[in-house]
Amino acid sequence: MANLIRGLSENGGVVFCGVDSTQIVRKAEKLHTTSATCSAALGRLLTGAALMGSMLKDDRDQITLRVSGGGPAGVVIACTDGTGNVKGCIDHPLVELPAKPNGHLDVGGAVGKDGVLTVIRDNRLQKEPTVGQVPLVSGEIAEDLTAYYAYSEQVPTVMALGVLVDKDLSILCAGGFMVQLLPGATDAEIDQLEKNIAAMPSVTTLLHEGKTPEDMMQLALAGFAPNVLDERDVHYQCDCSAERTKEMLFSLGRKELVRMRDEDPACEVVCHFCHSKYQYDLNDLLAEYDAQAAERAAAEQGT
Repeated sequence: MANLIRGLSENGGVVFCGVDSTQIVRKAEKLHTTSATCSAALGRLLTGAALMGSMLKDDRDQITLRVSGGGPAGVVIACTDGTGNVKGCIDHPLVELPAKPNGHLDVGGAVGKDGVLTVIRDNRLQKEPTVGQVPLVSGEIAEDLTAYYAYSEQVPTVMALGVLVDKDLSILCAGGFMVQLLPGATDAEIDQLEKNIAAMPSVTTLLHEGKTPEDMMQLALAGFAPNVLDERDVHYQCDCSAERTKEMLFSLGRKELVRMRDEDPACEVVCHFCHSKYQYDLNDLLAEYDAQAAERAAAEQGT
């Protein structure tokens, strides 16, 4: 069974996307060894990113979400592409805070709310990425992403995200959904949606009871006769590689490579997202860099 679905109301006026991101957040917790609160913060952002990525028109398009709220957890980042696969990181994964009075994890306290949510959209048909930025509403992630859609894209959106962490820090369940109104929605339709969503249990309650993303859709879009448009599997997936990392080092330029080589010719690069390690001999890299530069110069002279 796929863990992400997209649906549409019978009249075509309401779009739904829902995901069970339990396995994604479990992998993130394992990679980053996050505290309960940081698992919830990073997990919510990864879940939101998966929902947003699945709505992109081209699988090669990309979105990067960056939450900088000034809290002790530091900056939280999640990246996705048009497949909905995600990767992410958090500056200080071990930060833990006391639970809020209602017993919930204090994600907003860890993330902070005196900062901004930055959304970078990289569309392959455009030369430059588009960057949107909105002040954080609460640092709780779902409300901040909802505010981004309202202010930056003028699309009425509801985003619900949740991560349930067990006492041993394992991830019991995680997921979320996004509902968007297309132009032309009536006041009656808006009222019905608001009532439906207000009456729903939390995302984690539904998932913990064994409910699926399709069950979430039926509750959120009750009275709208929704249909599933498509479904897919989305994963925590890092696209780093030795070759891409080498190209990143080349982009630093010869002067910087020489400076690094003179300090220590043995270079190790560690990926922020999956902690893969790549080792290079900077003498070898410089030789390759110079050979490529010579080839380009020869090609330019021949044209």
